Amino acid sequence: MARFSVNQMTVRQLSLPELVKSCAGLGIGTVGLWREPVAEYGLEATAALVRDAGLTVSSLCRGGFLTAAGPAAREAALADNRAAIDEAAALGTDTLVLVSGGLPDGSRDLAGARERIADALAVLAPYAAGRGVRLAIEPLHPMYAADRCVVSTLGQALDLAERFPAGQVGVVVDTYHLWWDDRVAEQIRRAGEGGRIHCFQLADWVTPLPEGVLTGRGQLGDGCVDLRWFRERVEAAGWTGPVEVELFNEGLWGRDGNEVLAETLTRYRAHAC
Repeated sequence: MARFSVNQMTVRQLSLPELVKSCAGLGIGTVGLWREPVAEYGLEATAALVRDAGLTVSSLCRGGFLTAAGPAAREAALADNRAAIDEAAALGTDTLVLVSGGLPDGSRDLAGARERIADALAVLAPYAAGRGVRLAIEPLHPMYAADRCVVSTLGQALDLAERFPAGQVGVVVDTYHLWWDDRVAEQIRRAGEGGRIHCFQLADWVTPLPEGVLTGRGQLGDGCVDLRWFRERVEAAGWTGPVEVELFNEGLWGRDGNEVLAETLTRYRAHAC
């Protein structure tokens, strides 16, 4: 229970004050936040809200989208990521999650796109370190490679992260994106040995996926992912930080957010603990 964290997107129908109140009622002490609702409520106001409630922020989502080829677009991406790093520091979290970005329009060069991510990290990692923030590369399921994230496996994420100090760049282990990979156990061990696990997220895989696929994450226990297996492997690799539940699901968003949060905590206890 002490390690459970709810990502804000799981109950996006709750305003920030409502989320904080619901967490207090359920004894939840950790939340993952997203930049857009934080900006809407106000960065300083959000920081004060969570701080006064005694909440810890497990991560901020998201930075990234670092694959643009043109100089102006690349500089804009770097500026946005510097802003995201500053926001993470203001919120008191040491982890900024990065969704790396897809292929530029008309491109088929995956390797080139990944190199541009590395080039951007070389600029951003020292900046983040100076503000006490770690960058966490999140590999996304291969179905997102074209338009959202050219980093599809934990191995690919580690290949990028390991070019930089472990205290600056690591990875996200997200069950929704990695459950299918038959090499994920050895890559989790690799990440742990290098001190590269910076964030651990849970979501289940259910089918059929909805149109657009972004909102297809299943409630814990509704799908085919062995969530407890992942938790055990990540802990065996040395992770002792928050276990963050991040669900994008239109059905859950259409329900009462307090009920969804209570249900998610119950499912976490049943299927991940």
